[in-house]
Amino acid sequence: MSKKLIGLTLVAVLIGVAIAGVVKDNIEKTTEFDNIALGSDVDFLATEQGLAKGEMAPDFELTTLDGKRVKLSDYKGKKVILNFWATWCPPCRAEMPHMQAYYEEQAASDNVEILAVNLTKEDHGLEKIKTFKEEYGLSFPIPMDEKGEIGSLYQAVTIPTSYILDTQGRVQTKFVGPMDQATIENIISTMD
Repeated sequence: MSKKLIGLTLVAVLIGVAIAGVVKDNIEKTTEFDNIALGSDVDFLATEQGLAKGEMAPDFELTTLDGKRVKLSDYKGKKVILNFWATWCPPCRAEMPHMQAYYEEQAASDNVEILAVNLTKEDHGLEKIKTFKEEYGLSFPIPMDEKGEIGSLYQAVTIPTSYILDTQGRVQTKFVGPMDQATIENIISTMD
């Protein structure tokens, strides 16, 4: 009987150690996310996925929801918020009114363009995207990533994901999760 008790105790200790490790890892990730979500001075560039700070953003050409061809390189000389989103994404829905308000109120004076790349391959059809645009009154360009190549290139696995590019097209920040207007203003104000 004592061997069973020792064995059960050993198993319980090992399970406890495993749970403690998982909890510690989750606490670290949650704290990191909270710092990012609150717009703290944390460098929110992902080190494991996506482009690193200072890298040139890969150029691409897509057709917008309005049928116009846009190239990322056409925006050289402007700061660019390159946002990846889909209509079914609740955080994207929460973010869009803030992006639109910033675009209307400050983008021009801050020399900023917003390119909200819709992950069309993962979305629910063109009509849903058009309805979404109308519902939120979006006036910035919405390039359509119909094949999913640009989202993959920028490793936009979790959405919304936004890359903030400087006037030369270099990555300054990667932000994963929804941004509010104050966060956008804070990020843009820290750029040259």
